[in-house]
Amino acid sequence: MAPKNESFKDGDAKKGAGLFKCHTLEEGGGNKVGPNLHGLFGRKTGQVEGFSYTDANVHKGITWKEDTLFEYLENPKKYIPGTKMAFGGLKKGKDRNDLITYDFAMNGDCQLHANALPSHLREATK
Repeated sequence: MAPKNESFKDGDAKKGAGLFKCHTLEEGGGNKVGPNLHGLFGRKTGQVEGFSYTDANVHKGITWKEDTLFEYLENPKKYIPGTKMAFGGLKKGKDRNDLITYDFAMNGDCQLHANALPSHLREATK
């Protein structure tokens, strides 16, 4: 897992957008390979209606925040043993920061993070 001194810091949302592949972020958006992530922050694991989660994911019971997502994205299968998430993780903390910042900004969960977006993506969050 992430070294104790490594934690979430605001990243580059534009670079994060390039790392984002298997989920949708739009409110009411459908599930893809992974579940729709609109409203992710503050939600417990395994809670998107219509997505088929493993029992391990449903029963993990963590609440998604910057720190839990930062740790999860490093190695999803280690963080939630038994998950069906095929994604191998992002070893570099900077990549995880970028992806989380993009997710925050596109979800409109945090204006601070939305302001980190390039203008063409910032408009999409309004």
